[in-house]
Amino acid sequence: MPCGAGCRDEGAKPGMAQALAPDYPWAMFHDPASPPLSAPAPALRGAMQRASGEAAVTMRQRGGRTQVADLAQSGSARAMLPRVHGTDPEVVFLNTAGGLTGGDALRYSLDLGPGARAVATTQTAERAYDAGGPGGGRATMQVRLTLGQGAHADWLPQETILYDRAALSRRTRADLAPGASVLLAEMLVLGRAAMGEQVAHLALSDRREVWRGAVPVLVDPFALTDASLCLPGTGPRPALLAGARAVAMLALVAEGAEDAAAPLRAALARLEGAEAAVSGWDGRCLVRLRAPDGLPMRRAVARALHILRGGASLPRVWQI
Repeated sequence: MPCGAGCRDEGAKPGMAQALAPDYPWAMFHDPASPPLSAPAPALRGAMQRASGEAAVTMRQRGGRTQVADLAQSGSARAMLPRVHGTDPEVVFLNTAGGLTGGDALRYSLDLGPGARAVATTQTAERAYDAGGPGGGRATMQVRLTLGQGAHADWLPQETILYDRAALSRRTRADLAPGASVLLAEMLVLGRAAMGEQVAHLALSDRREVWRGAVPVLVDPFALTDASLCLPGTGPRPALLAGARAVAMLALVAEGAEDAAAPLRAALARLEGAEAAVSGWDGRCLVRLRAPDGLPMRRAVARALHILRGGASLPRVWQI
């Protein structure tokens, strides 16, 4: 996507995280055993090419409207800003590499100033492919939302499809100033049921966090390994949760968020092809869903989001 006003395309410049914001705490995501983020990838003889990319969008409220203040992108990560008819702008993140495999690294960030509002999503389903064997390493994905006082963000990525022998570490973190609120959604699908795929080997670490200042208000870690996918002597089987191949988590962190629990339970009580559970407490509302495949799960997630977003339409790139 060509850059317009306020956009910086840094190419594959090493140390992009530091170029975007010198004090940005990317290191909090970094494995201490790995090379520094600012160091270029080592040129190993015979090593497969790895993809990396960062996309960062900054938005501020001006004249009662949320507008782009800065956009920076590099490598395989892009951020698109489509025209929308609603009041809140949309940010669509894109991985031009077409998926993630061992050693790939992807970072998205959205920074909203005081009072700003935005919806962020992904152009299509993310895919975590075979990591390339024992020496392939893990793919890493990091999502950072920074919300100023009274700001609100909906982080609504499309599903992540996990293929057999994928290895992925992902961390999503939202930092909220006083009065800020956030809605997070995450969907995981184990292979493509229509293709008869079975996922028997997997290394997934998926962690979501919401902080207010120095206080964590929601921490939701999730992991899948070979032990989750196979019982000794039985061979491959769908993952945990009563044979579900698709799972989702939605979390609203906002003043009075617990009030959404009752209407959500009523709306999700009789889902077709999916099951849901809802919790609401102390400014938080959490929804967990499971389904035998991705399509019924997306439909259930869409129903839940309709309530959590006050009837607002899904992002335009979503197709159900």
